[in-house]
Amino acid sequence: MSNRPWPNGHASATVDSMQKHIAPKVDMDINIDNHYQSKIYTTFSTVSGHVKVHASHDVPFDKVQILLLGVSRTRVDAINIPQATSHTFLKLMMPVPESYYPETRCFQASTTYTVPFNFVIPQHLTLNACSHRVPSDALKEAHLRLPPSVGDWDKDDLTPHMTRITYSVRARIYQRDAQGKSTKAVEASHDIKMIPMVAEDAPLNITEQDKLYVMSKRKTVRKSILSPKLGKLTVSANQPAPVMISTDGHSTTPTTALLDFVFEPASNESQPPKVAGVTSKLTAVTYYSAGGINQYPNLKNWANSFGADGRGSYSSSAPLPTAPVGNLSWTQHVPEQGRRDSGYGSELYYESEHSLNGRHSPDSRTRNTSSYFGMQVKVPVRLPSEKKQFIPTFHSCISSRVYILWMTVTLSALAGTSSTVTLGVPLQVGVGSRGGGRVDATGLPTFEAAMEDAALEIDAYLQPRTLSVPNIEFCSQLPGYTDRLGGRAAQRV
Repeated sequence: MSNRPWPNGHASATVDSMQKHIAPKVDMDINIDNHYQSKIYTTFSTVSGHVKVHASHDVPFDKVQILLLGVSRTRVDAINIPQATSHTFLKLMMPVPESYYPETRCFQASTTYTVPFNFVIPQHLTLNACSHRVPSDALKEAHLRLPPSVGDWDKDDLTPHMTRITYSVRARIYQRDAQGKSTKAVEASHDIKMIPMVAEDAPLNITEQDKLYVMSKRKTVRKSILSPKLGKLTVSANQPAPVMISTDGHSTTPTTALLDFVFEPASNESQPPKVAGVTSKLTAVTYYSAGGINQYPNLKNWANSFGADGRGSYSSSAPLPTAPVGNLSWTQHVPEQGRRDSGYGSELYYESEHSLNGRHSPDSRTRNTSSYFGMQVKVPVRLPSEKKQFIPTFHSCISSRVYILWMTVTLSALAGTSSTVTLGVPLQVGVGSRGGGRVDATGLPTFEAAMEDAALEIDAYLQPRTLSVPNIEFCSQLPGYTDRLGGRAAQRV
């Protein structure tokens, strides 16, 4: 990592002269095979092509260097002067055989020289890509994943100008100076867009200290401000299954969020409120820092974690399509009946008065032996990928991106009176093939598709052949995604 002025960046296939006296004499072009402006590369993609060098006059040189670089840049506006940081996390060098050099080590006038290159985008970074102190192995592993390209997309990727992540092929010509030292004289750069494959991660363990999310809310329901209370309503949400971006970057899979409603009536005559509708939006939060990040910035309280290095965050939201909730009906549960059909005992456990971010804690539960009403609402989630460029959730050394799914429930106790409850849950965005980009120009499966199919076959082989609902007393309290079939949270046991 290095601190330096905020760079202007290189345009695609531009030439930057390091020594002005040879600038008019050498032209250098980078040509990438089968490349086009909107093409998106991913893990294991091949980036191949050639560099053309044309000299108008005889130009002696020492060597030609071709690299595939990944660079992350952040800028934090401090009080006195902006702090600009550049971190080169990926540096692949293409060996250039001596046979491609002219014997005289001189580019002759009016002659075009061609140097081929071939790179394969790796699955992981090397260990030295993250050299700062990291307190956990899990965070270290996250920092050693390839981040996506950030900023400068054709569509809005919900990113501030304070952070950029770029991938580029760069070609350099080195010359010997008067002291015999090899110095960079000319450089050409060709940017590419990259979205690495990101598998599904385990759900987050959200606690009350994680201020970014609101997993549950509890409120008193009344007919009017002055009327007696009808009862207590608790609305809770589980983390939905991840949204997956196709490897071509142009589409996303839908997912479903599940809302649990529990209404505890104040009297036998009290009826639960009506759910008039549910609206949702997605907020992308981008974190950036002038120094190495040593925590998950979306957990705990990022604003209270400022150290010697400046840091900041930026939030941008996009509304999601609203789907009708359909005809919703409450189910009344009485102590004698219990909840045998769902595998729970006959008594309902619910949280105490304050709002809850985490899961249930046995110490904070109170026991309810009265009847209650329950209901579940499925909220379809589809990202507007035709309008926005979504990038996967990632955590790197100096920048991160996470997503929050906000769901606002509109309730009506009587005609003309309404109130709302808003929850915010983590939504992971990953990357994987979903029908698109599975074959190459020859009609054969791509390497990425073959790897994914092989992984699916292994997973299917290892899957147990008998499924059953476990007794709740044997389930752990680790968080779980919403089960795609049964609607309940799938626990890790």
